[in-house]
Amino acid sequence: MASSEIEIVSDSNELKTSDGNPTEPRVVDVFSAAAYGDFDKLRKFVQNDGVSVSQSDGNGYYPLQWAALNNFADIVQYIVERGGEVNAKDNAGQTALHWAAVRGSIAAADVLLQNGGRVEAADINGYRAVHVAAQYGQTAFLNYVIAQHHADFDVPDNDGRTPLHWAAYKGFTDTIRLLLFRDASQGKQDKEGCTPLHWAALRGHLEACSLLAHAGSKEELVVKDKAGKTPVELASDKGHRHIALFLSNALRSQSKQWHHKICCGHDGKFGYAPFLFSLMVISLILFTGCVLFAPNLTKVTATVGLWGWTGVSLAVASLIMLTHCSSKDPGYIETGTGNQSDAEDPLLNIDLNNNSTWNGNWSQLCPTCKIIRPVRSKHCAVCKRCVEQFDHHCPWISNCVGKRNKRDFVTFLVMGTLTTSIGGMVAIQRIWTSVPALSTGETWTHHVIFEYPGVIAFLVLDAAIFFAATTLLAVQAYQIARNVTTNEVANSMRYGYLRGPDGRFRNPYNHGCWKNCSDFLIHGHTDDDEIAWPPLQQIAS
Repeated sequence: MASSEIEIVSDSNELKTSDGNPTEPRVVDVFSAAAYGDFDKLRKFVQNDGVSVSQSDGNGYYPLQWAALNNFADIVQYIVERGGEVNAKDNAGQTALHWAAVRGSIAAADVLLQNGGRVEAADINGYRAVHVAAQYGQTAFLNYVIAQHHADFDVPDNDGRTPLHWAAYKGFTDTIRLLLFRDASQGKQDKEGCTPLHWAALRGHLEACSLLAHAGSKEELVVKDKAGKTPVELASDKGHRHIALFLSNALRSQSKQWHHKICCGHDGKFGYAPFLFSLMVISLILFTGCVLFAPNLTKVTATVGLWGWTGVSLAVASLIMLTHCSSKDPGYIETGTGNQSDAEDPLLNIDLNNNSTWNGNWSQLCPTCKIIRPVRSKHCAVCKRCVEQFDHHCPWISNCVGKRNKRDFVTFLVMGTLTTSIGGMVAIQRIWTSVPALSTGETWTHHVIFEYPGVIAFLVLDAAIFFAATTLLAVQAYQIARNVTTNEVANSMRYGYLRGPDGRFRNPYNHGCWKNCSDFLIHGHTDDDEIAWPPLQQIAS
C-alpha cells in the first residue's frame, strides 16, 4: 500500500556546507524563487527577463506547485495573475492543490480554489486532495476543503481506498477522528477487501484501532478481506498481540447483551450497583441483628448504643447516596444532530484562537456524539455519551463520575468510610467485652469464631467495604487537591494540555491545593475557563 502513496519531491536546491550546515538558498530561476518564497527575484525573472510561469521544469514540476507546497499564498496569487494554470498537472497528474495538501498549506489552497482550482482533481493513482491530506495527517487542511469547498471525503482512489483508509494506515488519529465525526464510512472495502480497521490493525496502530472500534459496529470487527482475514486475525498474524487482544475484547463487549433494565445504572446499563447495594443492606442487617441486639452479647451501654445508632444512620444515608450517585446525570453533554447543513456545520469557520469550546485540539471531536466537547471531557464507551470533566466510569455505582456528580461520589465514599469505621469499632468492642473467661486449651480466636459467627461475618464484610472506600477516597482526595481527574492521570501522556514547555507533566488547571479543594467543596467542580498557565496547542487521544 505504501508504494502507491503520493510522492512529492523535496526542494533539491538547498545547499549545505562541508560541515553539514545549510547555506543561503540559491535562487536561480522561477522554480527556486517560488519554492523559497523570494518574491523580489521571482518578479525580476518574470517582469524583467520575461520568463514564463506557466512552463514546467525538466521534471514536469511547475512554479505554482512549489509555491503551494510551501504555503506562499502571495506568490501563488502572483503566479496565477501572470498566467500560471491553476489546474496544471505534473507527470504524476498532481496539481498545485495536491502539493498544498502535503504540508497543509491552507492559505495557498484558498488562493488556488478561489481562482478555479478543482478540489476533486485526481492524479494518476486516483488521489484527490483529501487523500493526500489524509496520507500526511493534515487534519486542518482536510477540514478546510471539506467545510469550505465541499470536497468528497469518502471518495475512493483507484485502489478503492478512501481518506479514512489512508488515515488508518498511517495511524493519524486526529484525521481519523475528523473523518468519523463527518460520518465517513468504516465499512468500505478496498480492492483487497480491507476496511480502515484492517489497515490500522495490520500496521499496529492501537489508538487508531480504538477509535474505529468504539465508533463502529460489530460488523467492522468481523468483516473479512479477500484473504479471509478479520482485523483481529491480521493483527495476530503480524505479531501485534496487544491489538489482537483489544479487538477481541471489543468484539466480546459488543456481543454481550448485558443491558438489563433491572440494573439501577443510568439508562439501564449493566453495573455492580445492585450488588453493592445488597452487600450494604446485608452488612446493615448483620450489624443490627448480630452486633447491637445479639442475645449472647453483653447489654448495650448508652455510649455504645449512641455510636451504634450513629453507624446505622450513616449506613442508611450511604444507601440513599449510592442510589443518588447511580441515577444522577454525571455531566452528559448534549449530543449533536448529525448530518448538519452547511450553515450549521460546527467545524465551518472555526476560530482556533477565539472559541469558548474549541481549543485547537482535534481530540475534542466526538465521532459518536457529533459534538465539539470541552477539553477535559471524554466519551464513555459504557454509557455511550460524552461526560464533562470525565473522571472515570465506576461500575460500583453503574454510572460515570463527572462534573455534576463527583462531589456526590466523594460524599458517598466519605460516608462509607465513616460507616464502616464506626461499625467495625462497635463490633470489636462488643466482642471484647462479651468474651468470658476461657477454659484451658481454648483460644480466644477459636471461641469468638464459633460463638459469634454473625459478628465475624459482619467484620469481614465491613473490612472489605472499608478498605475499598478508604482507598478510593484517598485517591480522589489527592486528585481533587491537584485538580486532576482519574482519566487524566491514567492517560497523561496522551493529552498535550497536560505537558509543559519541557514536555513534562504540568496541569494548567492546578491553582494550588487550597483553591482546588475550596472550589470543589463549594461548587462541586472547578471552572475550566480559569487556567493557571496557557496550555500548548495539544495533541491527544
